[in-house]
Amino acid sequence: MTFVMAIDQGTTSSRAILFDEAMKIHTIAQEEFPQHYPASGWVEHDPSDLWSTTAAVCRAAIEKAGASASDIAAIGITNQRETTVVWEKDTGKPLHNAIVWQDRRTADYCARMVAEGHEETITAKTGLLFDPYFSSTKLKWILDQNEGSRERARRGEILFGTVDTYIIWRLTGGKVHATDATNACRTMLYDIHKGVWSSTICKMLDIPMEMLPEVKDCAADFGVTRSDLFGREIPILGVAGDQQAATVGQACFQPGMMKSTYGTGCFALMNTGDAPVRSQNRLLTTVAYQLDGKPTYALEGSIFIAGAVVQWLRDGLKIIREASETQPLAEASDPKQSVIIVPAFTGLGAPYWKPDCRGAIYGLTRNSGPAEFARAALESVGYQTRDLLEAMTADSPNSTGGILRVDGGMSVSDWTMQFLSDVIGAEVDRPEVKETTALGAAWLAGMKAGIYPDQQGFSRNWRLEKRFEPRMPDKERNERYSLWKKAVEATISV
Repeated sequence: MTFVMAIDQGTTSSRAILFDEAMKIHTIAQEEFPQHYPASGWVEHDPSDLWSTTAAVCRAAIEKAGASASDIAAIGITNQRETTVVWEKDTGKPLHNAIVWQDRRTADYCARMVAEGHEETITAKTGLLFDPYFSSTKLKWILDQNEGSRERARRGEILFGTVDTYIIWRLTGGKVHATDATNACRTMLYDIHKGVWSSTICKMLDIPMEMLPEVKDCAADFGVTRSDLFGREIPILGVAGDQQAATVGQACFQPGMMKSTYGTGCFALMNTGDAPVRSQNRLLTTVAYQLDGKPTYALEGSIFIAGAVVQWLRDGLKIIREASETQPLAEASDPKQSVIIVPAFTGLGAPYWKPDCRGAIYGLTRNSGPAEFARAALESVGYQTRDLLEAMTADSPNSTGGILRVDGGMSVSDWTMQFLSDVIGAEVDRPEVKETTALGAAWLAGMKAGIYPDQQGFSRNWRLEKRFEPRMPDKERNERYSLWKKAVEATISV
């Protein structure tokens, strides 16, 4: 058999998935790695963990399939976005741990730059807000901590990359220093209108442009793997940041189509077509994908905490042992209680953008217990999604406010998806292939390799597994959402 291998390097684990010629999953290998929290609001990864787990799961997936490297036609890569890695070109040694997208250490700097009036320049060129979420201020922080690093970067001795760039560099033995347009546009250094790194922003943040990677299409030649890694060279032909890869995997190729992915965070994207739409509601304008040199744009709303709130129930409160326990607990909860969790553990994302905000719980009674906490945790994801969708429909003339396609770990919960449909008042479609992020990366690589169909053919292959339709009366839906909005306002005001 011929396979395409998708590398899915995520926030908490690395995975490799082999897709067959029919784009069906054949084998999955996964390995978690440690999270590091050196200070409040700081989140880091050891880059060696990102690389070692990636290489290990690739080998494991090939071995589990009883295959060899000669059976792999191409590799597609999808990755946690915005996470920032800086390393020495000659040795591969990182200058610092990778600073994760959730990290808020540069919040004060960002607030100061906004106060000085620099956000308009950032938004006009990048479609983003001046927020610590993005890579550029993390990169600036690392350079600030390492004396002489800027001079070394200008000499070509120090390299920067998001996780895809670092993985490509390691896979190719240091021969390729490149990224794709979807990852580049999340750095807050990339001009999404001109399709180039912005010298204006690099000068503003004192970032040497010599350390930035080459930007390619999502389906392009990213080099070949070292022959000693898997037994032979394998071409790397597809790259997309995880949320854009999910948009591709959900076949959201027409303007107005929407998807929402529920992983550690939640990310909703709406295809806006050939023209970038500037948000009036503090959403992000981003590149959905780029093929044949032509970008397709999207509006994006980013929620920092989705599946992570379930991890908090498990690892922080220790009221569950497995994520799957939340659904039966929610079903057994007291319907008369209105417990609301605002999971702003690392700040609030879109459309609020309050990096210093922290989580809160409202509506507790003496009878509130694990079941009510579980229900409130799952409901918080639905409420936050409604926040995003209301902003999107207000921003985009292409929005129909129609069907939302969902994927990611939390989408397997029928209870959560039914509440989502109820609270947004729209149909929610869950596909047969839940691994849409990996599927998107695999399709980009397989299409480039000539073994997968074009966009139209891929769209025809999309299959619905289950549709959730709203059952909640409008009055109840709006009353519940009103309570959520009040809880958010109270949280922000603290």
